[in-house]
Amino acid sequence: MDRQNVGNTHACGAFAEGKPPPSVAKGRVSDRIVVATAAAGSVFIAAGITTDLVRQVRERHELAPTVGMAAGRLITGASLLGARLKSGERLSLQIAGEGQLRTLVADVCRPKPQEIGARAYASVTDVDPPHHINGKSRIALAIGKGWLQATRSYEVGQPYVGITPLASGEIGDDIAQYLLQSEQIPSVIALGVLVSEDGVTIAGGAIAQLLPGAPESTIGALNARVHEMPSITALIEQGASPEALAQNIAGVFDLHIQESYDVSFYCRCTIDKVALALMSLGRDELAKLISEQELTEAVCEFCKKQYLLSREELQALIKQLDERKNDST
Repeated sequence: MDRQNVGNTHACGAFAEGKPPPSVAKGRVSDRIVVATAAAGSVFIAAGITTDLVRQVRERHELAPTVGMAAGRLITGASLLGARLKSGERLSLQIAGEGQLRTLVADVCRPKPQEIGARAYASVTDVDPPHHINGKSRIALAIGKGWLQATRSYEVGQPYVGITPLASGEIGDDIAQYLLQSEQIPSVIALGVLVSEDGVTIAGGAIAQLLPGAPESTIGALNARVHEMPSITALIEQGASPEALAQNIAGVFDLHIQESYDVSFYCRCTIDKVALALMSLGRDELAKLISEQELTEAVCEFCKKQYLLSREELQALIKQLDERKNDST
């Protein structure tokens, strides 16, 4: 169990060696996040199950168990924060560590009013350190020291970028520290991902945030609650719904469920965005690609979709670059 004073967080997760744990199969709740208020409207809560989402990320990228748990925590945390996004807004969380795992990215948006769409990738897929060394979990060991960058993009205006040092590499701690230091939002976070050699078994999480005007004592009560409650994975394994997860983190505080959102893997890649990325290489590099191969392949780093562009299509991109250059002179 991971405890940090800075940021008031708790992150949980597990790796099942050998035989996977019992399935939560019968009537298992599909991926869904609920949002609620508690403590007479002074606390915002988002809680949900992300098992299928995390499973897709691990399978698409063929992630080793430790990387799967890390990516699962990050995309779960991003999805919970995504419940507060408005239409047209996006949130990207990027962890850059000095450990073997290097870089993790999760990106979330709201494609439809009652939907949360998320995607993620890891720059290194096969890191799997020993379970514990000097009290550090395998995720913290794989990430090491580093930084968390959060980028909020809006329908109109410039993106907001905040960067904070990692609190522990446990991801839940790191997100909470970012929220406290960069956005001045005291938060408690519980994230859980259970992975076996056969795949992702359970994933989910809950976050509670103080709203303006909330008494300082409330965050202490929530912090105590998140450390005494059963782990997220244990609750989901026992059949807990998103509503039950929200009630667990709320503890003795009154809870009022407000909204429910379906959660799914969602990638925003398109052929037009691929074309823009290729154009950013410049005229000379595009000309080199044309001379070397008949078809140029581009692969989306999030969903792994392959795009093939012919020499003629690359020539059209070069023409666009030339036209832009002429227009600017």
